Amino acid sequence: MADEKELINKIADGQVKLHQVEKFTDDVDEAVTIRRKFVEKVSNTELKHISKYSLSMEEALKRNIENPIGTVQIPVGIAGPLAIHGEHAEGEYYVPIATSEGALIASINRGFSAIRAGGGATARIIDDKMTRAPVIKTSSVSESLKIKTWIQTNFSKLKEAAESTTRHGKLVKIDPVVVVGKYVYPRFVYTTGDSMGMNMVTIATETALNVLMEETSGHVISLSGNVDVDKKPAAMNLIEGRGKTISAEISLPREVVAKTLKTTPEAIVEVNTAKNFVGSAISGSMGFNAHYANMIGGIFLATGQDEAHIVEGSLGITVAEENDGNLYFSVTLPDVPVATFGGGTRLETARECLEIMGVYGSGGVGKFAEIVAGTVLAGELSLMGALSAGHLARAHKDLGRG
Repeated sequence: MADEKELINKIADGQVKLHQVEKFTDDVDEAVTIRRKFVEKVSNTELKHISKYSLSMEEALKRNIENPIGTVQIPVGIAGPLAIHGEHAEGEYYVPIATSEGALIASINRGFSAIRAGGGATARIIDDKMTRAPVIKTSSVSESLKIKTWIQTNFSKLKEAAESTTRHGKLVKIDPVVVVGKYVYPRFVYTTGDSMGMNMVTIATETALNVLMEETSGHVISLSGNVDVDKKPAAMNLIEGRGKTISAEISLPREVVAKTLKTTPEAIVEVNTAKNFVGSAISGSMGFNAHYANMIGGIFLATGQDEAHIVEGSLGITVAEENDGNLYFSVTLPDVPVATFGGGTRLETARECLEIMGVYGSGGVGKFAEIVAGTVLAGELSLMGALSAGHLARAHKDLGRG
């Protein structure tokens, strides 16, 4: 065991780098403690809550984190049950939500109540893909067009190279192939099984590009050229989709809208048009919805998804129509990268949250995606009801939000 004080001083003096601490300790937890105490020293703080954790930091260090000093805790609440009729999820499910926003889980629960009273939500996966789009530099726009043609005519060759790197990934298409002067942006589109697949498609695309560079004059200047589009809101993903493209819908009798949501179908339709359509359009928003990010964020943080993909999950369109006095309500999310295997889902708390829904591991991602869609439907329905009834501020006040 290292002398703690001496090692902290060496870190402060620059003799030992933060990422080297494990070399001087008996185990990872000791290194975590020393790094944390160094931070306490230089910041003049006491990190007594960050220091408390139950997950295996040794395992996390292998694939999830660098220079660990502890963990951040976010309250996890349970919402449910969600009654859902999907191709993968059928029945009732309790959904863990990690959030510090008071009123959110209460609102989702109200949406779940309305959905149960309406006979359950229908959920479907419309599409399933993961993308990587490099940027290739050429000598001229004429050469760029030659590269584009080569890509389109040699798809099978690129597919063979890409798929040689993975058992689960399949290259479905390379489309679009965008030309901007000297630059070419081919969008490689894959299916990836139960993993979210970003690492998988990155490695596969790099291998395919090696073939391209051997046989053409193109030079890859970046493995990602932002036509993917990864971890940013983009019209490309809104239209083409990325990750899981999911939708959930419900037809609610008028009396359920009145009893559970304290409003009318007509009022919800009007607010949806004025807020989610007109308001979003005039502001240039690509999220034609009220708050998809709340449900996506809460589920993603609880289940070990890539938190940077929450912004992608915020994209989508809410539809509300009055039909024969009743309410038709749907949510469609074109860009929801999710996984039930690999990455952050291995973390102990994430695994437990996935197990609550019965989706952890291979074979669970379709079911998980449909549950996500149903949860977004519930949260969106409840908030639109509150807005149309004028109850939003009161709900937040009553539930302690400041």
